[in-house]
Amino acid sequence: QVQLEESGGGLVQAGGSLTLSCAASGRFVSINVMGWYRQAPGKQRELVAKVTSGGSTTYGDSVKGRFTISGDNVKNRVNLQMNSLKPEDTAVYYCNADQVRVRTYLPANSAYWGQGTQVTVSS
Repeated sequence: QVQLEESGGGLVQAGGSLTLSCAASGRFVSINVMGWYRQAPGKQRELVAKVTSGGSTTYGDSVKGRFTISGDNVKNRVNLQMNSLKPEDTAVYYCNADQVRVRTYLPANSAYWGQGTQVTVSS
């Protein structure tokens, strides 16, 4: 019911920048939270950053001060600007839509994931 299309991953040198974008489409009423998670080989998936429809943001400790998330409620899109990238930022980055209301008569408790986009930072 909700499709998340991710773009912007790739290979970059340490210290460089990348911007990830995610657009939600499909049949739904509203999305309250959109964000990005990442998973490196052998590690658990972790929060990178998320933003609510009201504009509140949350960042993982390892990216604070380097990454900036922004959301567009009208276009149901979220962008992640990643600066000062480090080799340890290398991972598959997943877009997430949370607290989704898919029908007016249903609670806003659905969640969806994108397929993931690879970010590789070389040293």
